[in-house]
Amino acid sequence: MLEKILAVTGKPGLFKLISGSQKMIIVESLLDGKRMPAYAHERVIALSDIAMYTEDEEIPLRQVFEAIQKKEGGKAVSLDVKKAGDDELHAYMAAVLPAYDRERVHTSDIKKLISWYNLLTKNDLTDFSDPQEQKEQKEA
Repeated sequence: MLEKILAVTGKPGLFKLISGSQKMIIVESLLDGKRMPAYAHERVIALSDIAMYTEDEEIPLRQVFEAIQKKEGGKAVSLDVKKAGDDELHAYMAAVLPAYDRERVHTSDIKKLISWYNLLTKNDLTDFSDPQEQKEQKEA
């Protein structure tokens, strides 16, 4: 599922991949449902390609979302990222991912992570399982 959810640099929120060609893709905003083109020169990245720094390794974003989902019981995070202080955001991150790298994961990263999780939850896009693992389980 996260392979078709995109972040576009300079544009707020997340986008669902609708279709694409060599020079552009059509995306749909998860914020307002509007469709727009994203061109080859824009930085577009799938959420499946993003990872969070920990002290030992990088953890795929899907695993971080799964940890948040488990902590919140499948509901949205109630913490207001606009009003929460740095200490409160870092304490929440430590509760979700205790080994996160406190030097390389910035407050803005935590705010974006929580905002993205809440946006995905609001749009019922909560299957954070690894498609490769699902494929292997089906074949077994």
